[in-house]
Parts: sequence; structure tokens; C-alpha cells
Amino acid sequence: MLTINGLTVRLGGRTILDRASATLPGKSRTGLIGRNGAGKSTLMKTMIGTLEADEGAIEIPRKARIGYIAQEAPAGTATPFDTVLAADTERAELLEQSETVTDPDRLGDIHERLIAIDAYTAPARAARILIGLGFDEEMQGRPLDSFSGGWKMRVALAALLFSNPDLLLLDEPSNHLDLEATMWLENFLRSYPGQLVVISHERDLLNKVVDHILHLEGGKVTLYPGSYDDFERQRAERLAQLAAAQAAQDAQRAKLQDYVARNSARASTAKQAQSRAKMLARMQPIASVVEDPSMSFDFPSPPDELRPPLITLDYASVGYTEGAPILKRLNLRIDPDDRIALLGRNGNGKTTLARLLAAQLKPMEGDAAMSGKMRVGYFTQYQVEELDGNDTPVGHMTRVMQGKTPAAVRAQLGRFGFSGPKATTEIKKLSGGERARLALALITRDAPHMLILDEPTNHLDVDAREALVQALNGFEGAVVIVSHDRHMLELTADRLVLVDDGTASEFDGSMDDYVAFILGKGGPSEQGGKSGGGSKPKDGKAARKEAAKAREAQGELRKAAKAHEDRAKKLTKEISAIDLAMFDPSKAAPAYAKMKMGDLAAKRGKMASELEEAETAWMAALEVLETAE
Repeated sequence: MLTINGLTVRLGGRTILDRASATLPGKSRTGLIGRNGAGKSTLMKTMIGTLEADEGAIEIPRKARIGYIAQEAPAGTATPFDTVLAADTERAELLEQSETVTDPDRLGDIHERLIAIDAYTAPARAARILIGLGFDEEMQGRPLDSFSGGWKMRVALAALLFSNPDLLLLDEPSNHLDLEATMWLENFLRSYPGQLVVISHERDLLNKVVDHILHLEGGKVTLYPGSYDDFERQRAERLAQLAAAQAAQDAQRAKLQDYVARNSARASTAKQAQSRAKMLARMQPIASVVEDPSMSFDFPSPPDELRPPLITLDYASVGYTEGAPILKRLNLRIDPDDRIALLGRNGNGKTTLARLLAAQLKPMEGDAAMSGKMRVGYFTQYQVEELDGNDTPVGHMTRVMQGKTPAAVRAQLGRFGFSGPKATTEIKKLSGGERARLALALITRDAPHMLILDEPTNHLDVDAREALVQALNGFEGAVVIVSHDRHMLELTADRLVLVDDGTASEFDGSMDDYVAFILGKGGPSEQGGKSGGGSKPKDGKAARKEAAKAREAQGELRKAAKAHEDRAKKLTKEISAIDLAMFDPSKAAPAYAKMKMGDLAAKRGKMASELEEAETAWMAALEVLETAE
């Protein structure tokens, strides 16, 4: 059991955690979630003791072994295999003692303990973990210094998983993983025997692995039982109750304020008015549900349609000038309505193919025919890292939109949540998610015909990822996406292209088929990604057309739902204005100030009828949309 008891942590004069309390059951698998900057990593660092609480404490069983990945990746001449084996310090110490101890009784105890901790199967377990995280036999024997930082962090994760601590703490474990390694990690954590606390923005991981959600917001924590989907449902119910309570309180407050205003001056009612004024003063406000502008994504669709195909690769080979081709025999056609996910392990060439499609690389052999008028928006993590920290969003956008009016610059920034002071905030003061949104705003400034997004979700929390999914589904151009977020791929892609074995080929199956393929549970075989039994997959082109029609239909449904919602809001506001005019003509809006009471009542009745129709249509559109999705 892990208990957070009245925990307060302040950093740089800012309160990150404010008397937070929760109790996590023993052996539970808990997803720690919250918006970027909410304090998730701060809470986890307090759990392991690298941060000291200003008030309160975290109680963990005294003898519990805690496992956490250090910020520094392992380095040196040791191999990944040796590094992982060394992570089980008890095993290493016992094996060393078994070579030097001469006392028979002590030697017997050592061997019993080695058997109890499965010491002799450790090499096989270490190899399995490394293979799951993408290290083949050759890579397991190379020195650590021959790997990039991302692969070294995989070694650190493998060592942590191998050490099998009683309390396993993971902070964004999939950040350095590809989709295949992420799926393996999900499978591993589902059967983890100890207690687990994981910070993750991967909806699939949170749904498949955890049995509790610890939500961090406003310095407080709330524990929800179940998966992430369960959390969303429960939180929606709580927010609805909160909104209803706030509406009731606002109505009561308005009633009390009106009574005080009308009766304070009268001697006969002054005492009652004073009593109600005291009631007002004692009334604790219920917090409003605030809309977060960081959820704003709106990709401008291209105003001019291009005839298909946008790109045709004909036996193309691509690589870098200093070496042999990385990918060969590429045959691929991309149409304006395509939604393509590039699949395959890191290092297989997904980014190389993306750069070829973005015209950043030229084919070394074969042909790459591209529409001459096509505009491409290409997003990579390097663009996020290369933003000038001393500049502002409006400064960056003004430079890349030379010749455009300040209003056009502001409008493009506003599509991605950069309005008001945010547009003039120094970039070094923005969060990672905000910088990613700015990079997306920059690459889509000219309304591209095709978006190529290489790991766009690395800095985005769960809600921001959901907003990105909705924006991509509303975009009317082609999309090519590389991501380890399976939820995003399932909702945005209708074509899967597997980059493997030095080429790229269509994977004729669903994401579920691909998961089964990767985890070795059947599904499409390795030969070209074709179906290995079961129902025959749909024709790729026909499936894409069906998916495009479905997206178009869903887009129309969303527009209709939004129109009905806006109509309902407008009518509600108008009815409130009429009610005020009928109750207190002196405060009436100009449009209603001179209307007679009978006319106001008639108008109100008509609007109430229209409101009922709008709300009914709105609810019907939402139901159809939910069914369609």
C-alpha cells in the first residue's frame, strides 16, 4: 500500500502539490495522469525521495524495493545484456559469494536463495526483455557507447524491469519506444507481480495495464477505480454534477442579490435583507469548469483540390549520399483522401520514407513523381527543439508568413490556441506541448495538401492527443503519420504501410491484426503483410474510399451537432435576457426594453419552443455521431 498524506510541494515559490491525499491499494497498477505541468513528475520524484515535501508525507512499506529510471542513461563499454543482468544486485552478490564462501551451511543458504529468486534463468529473462524492447542478439552484445541516447534509455528500462522491484515507478516509459516495443511493454506490465505507478499519455497502455487512475489537477489528487475509459466516464459524471450544482448556486445567488437590492432600503424588510446578505457572504463559490485553450488544434484544409495521385513512387530507392540505400523497391501511391500510418520498428526507415515523401530526400534509383502544385506540411521533433526560445509565437509566425497581414498571422496562431498573451510569450516559457502546437501551426500556415507527422504526440497529454485526433479527422487533405500511439493510429489511419526488411509494403489488415502479428499470435504473415488466414481483408482502395466517405459523413454530423449546439446556446441566452426584461425592465437589453409584457411573454414562448427543437436535434446528431464512430 502507498499512502499520500496531506502532501504539499513548492518549487520556485509555486505550489505544485497542495495538501494532496490518496491511498493506493497494495499490488495495484495505477496510472498517474494530468495535464502537462500539473506536477506528475514532481509527485513521482517525491515518492522516490529525490524531492522533499514541504508538508505531509508519502508512506511506503519500509522494506519495499522501489524501482525508478534515473535521468542519466547508462554508458560505457558494458553491453546491454551485461547491464541488465547487473541490475539484479542481489543475484550478482550471491553469485560472487558462491565462488568465495567455504562454509557448507552458508553455501547451502546461498544456493537456496539463488533458486528462490530464479537466478539461473536470469540470462534467458534478460534476453527476453531486451528482445521485447527491440534489441536483437547482435545489439545485445554491443557496447553501450555505440547506441544513441534513446536506445540507452531502453537499456535503462530493460534493467529496471529485470530488477523486478516491489514498487515499480515509470515516468513516460514509451517516450523512447516505437509502436512494437510499446505493445510488448503493455503485455509485460499487465502481468507485473508488484505494485505499479506509471505516468503515461498512452490511452491504450492506460486502458490495458492499469486498474486505478490517480488524476492530478490543481495540486490535488483524486483516485478513480478502473481504466482510463472508466476514469473519463466517472469524471464526466462528476463534472456534470458540478455544473448542475454551480447553475443551482448561481440561480440562488441571483435571487438573494435581487432580494437584498430591492428590500434593503425598506424599514419593514431591512432585517430580512441583512440576513440574506449574510447568507450571500457565507456562500462558498463552486469552481467553474474552465475550457483549456491548449486543447485547440485546427488544421486549415487546402482551398484548392488537386487531382490524384499526389505522389507516386515507382521502384524508388532512397537513402543518404554517404551510403547505400536504406529502402529499395518502393512502390506507393498517395491520393488526396489517403490516411496512412507508417509502421515498423525504429531504425527500419520510417523517417527516411517520410523525408522522401516530403521531398527532403531525392530517390537514388527509380522515380518519385509528385504533383507540382502540392504543398506539404512536415512535422518532426527537431522542429520543436529548434524553436528560438527567446522569440515569441507571433514573432516566429510573422517571419514565416511574410507579406501576410497581422490579422492573418494572429488567425493562424489562434487555430492552435495562441491568442492574447500566449501569442507574445517567450517560447522558452512555453511547455513542451505548447511548443509542439506552435510547430504544427508553423508547418500548416499555407494550408498544405498533405500532412506528414513524425511522432507528433511526444509532448502532448491525453486530452491534447484526443484534440489532435479530432483535428486530423477534420482535415480535408492527405495524412501520413508515424506514431507509437496506437489509439491515434486506429482513429486516424485507414491504410497501413509496413516499413521493414529494406522496403515498404501495404499491410492488408487492421491495427488489431498488426498487434497480433507483432505479438506472435497469428494474423498477417511476414510475407508482404498479407492475411494469414481467417476472413479476407477488404480491397485496399475500396476500403480507403469507404473510410473517406465515413470521415466526410462524420464531418457533416459534427458540423450539424455544432450548429444545433450554437443555436441552443444563443436561444438560452436570449430567453435569459427576456426573463430579465420581464422581471426588471430597468435592466433590460435595448431590444426588449420597450416591449410590452404580453409581447415579451409571446416571444419567450416561441423561443422556448425553438430551444426545445434545437436541443432535440443536437442530442439526435450526437447519438448518430457516437454510433458512427
